[in-house]
Amino acid sequence: MKKVIIIGGGLGGLSTGVILAKNGYNVTVLEQNAQIGGCLQCFYRQKTKFETGMHFIGSADEGQILNKMLRYLEIEDQLPLSRLDTDRYNVISLEGQQFEYANGKDAFIEKMASYFPSQTDNLAKYCRVIDSIASASALHTLKDETPLNAAGTEYQLRPMDKVLEELFTDPLLQKVLAGDLPLYAAERGKTPFSVHAFIMDFYNQSSFRIIGGSDIVAGALSRVIAKHGGNVRTRSKATRIVCDSTRATGVETNGGELLPADYVIAAIHPMRTMELLAGTNLIRPAFRHRINHIPQTTGGFSVYLRFKENAVPYMNYNFFNYNAGTPWGCEQYDEATWPKGYLYMHTCDTPNQQFAKAGTIISYMRAEELEAWKHTTVGHRGKDYEDFIDRRARGLIASLAKQFPGIRDNIAGFHVSSPLTYRDYTGTENGAIYGVAKDVALGSAGRVPHKTRIPNVFMAGQNINSHGMLGTIVGSIVVCSEFLTSGFLYRHILEAGK
Repeated sequence: MKKVIIIGGGLGGLSTGVILAKNGYNVTVLEQNAQIGGCLQCFYRQKTKFETGMHFIGSADEGQILNKMLRYLEIEDQLPLSRLDTDRYNVISLEGQQFEYANGKDAFIEKMASYFPSQTDNLAKYCRVIDSIASASALHTLKDETPLNAAGTEYQLRPMDKVLEELFTDPLLQKVLAGDLPLYAAERGKTPFSVHAFIMDFYNQSSFRIIGGSDIVAGALSRVIAKHGGNVRTRSKATRIVCDSTRATGVETNGGELLPADYVIAAIHPMRTMELLAGTNLIRPAFRHRINHIPQTTGGFSVYLRFKENAVPYMNYNFFNYNAGTPWGCEQYDEATWPKGYLYMHTCDTPNQQFAKAGTIISYMRAEELEAWKHTTVGHRGKDYEDFIDRRARGLIASLAKQFPGIRDNIAGFHVSSPLTYRDYTGTENGAIYGVAKDVALGSAGRVPHKTRIPNVFMAGQNINSHGMLGTIVGSIVVCSEFLTSGFLYRHILEAGK
């Protein structure tokens, strides 16, 4: 059995581990923290459980793409799901109005047309474009012979805001349809329309929260790896990928232990991978430079709310609010204008939940605001930092209270994470909320390849294809196709989904 060492116990590393373990490879996954999961991690405070990253998922209904992939990963029956409100899974609040996204193409068009009746035909055209982009990807259709149609390339090279402006004559509708952009940290003039299209297609088909928290996903994947003879090791920090003159020979952990490997897959941020390969000349300086200077998405600042018992009705949708009247440019702020926008969600603890125990508010925060504490670690950042994040947290709660009057009276306590927290737990550069940013101006130079110049070293995780549950698993399939071929994987995923 060929030995595969996978660095990183997040969704990318674990799903890659499952695929290879169930197909005969000897898999060991290394996680530097005590808890696996990466963005799937949850935590407890005062007996209340909080989500940190994977707040909701899409396309998980029977026969839909994520459902098929979860079946192939052998965890579909281990994930209890709670469906979001099909009439309003997302609510966009801007310019003093609220606009609801409905699940399903026809329902979505009908709901949006009720707000913008003059745009009905344009909404239908928009949905056709979304469909054409999704169907252009073999990794979404699971058909090896899927032709690369014009939509497959055109909309990777055109910025999201420009395409929306061409499709719709109503400026407000353009902003409403960009209202979910915190899910992918889109920036005007940079983010490809294809990124928006894949996210819209993914969640509009169906939307769910994982009952009990997304760490259930990590635990389930770990058990499948063990079932197929693999091993997931926590508190095992990879400190070096060891290479000879032609290839990698193993991975050093915790500065001393050497684990031999036939293949190494780094399911971590690409800049961290370059650090692990610092001792070899097998990686060209130009490639190192490109990876180390590739743009990152902005950071995220989260306030985790613990509610008083039976005080806050459970909110079965996601709420996006924009104080400045536009979803664009929320990453560009100063002390007086922050927060320009936020995403607010509740945690689902039980089926048919009536009251929320916990909720999360997420807004953007740039890394430079935290420059004074960048060399500190969790729990050791000092009083100035604690005062800073407390002030910002209270400001975010105050902004929330304008849309949800009385909410402050029902908060029993709150906890905070900054981009530095995210950096320390996930290894993402500067705490970037979604890792590497997509930028149409950079083209292929802005993409992270899954193959390196070292023949047996690969990269996986959210930076390889896209973030989110589907994007990360698709990235895992791309990597595993180097071992098993794409046709083999597509066939078996389709068979598992029957």
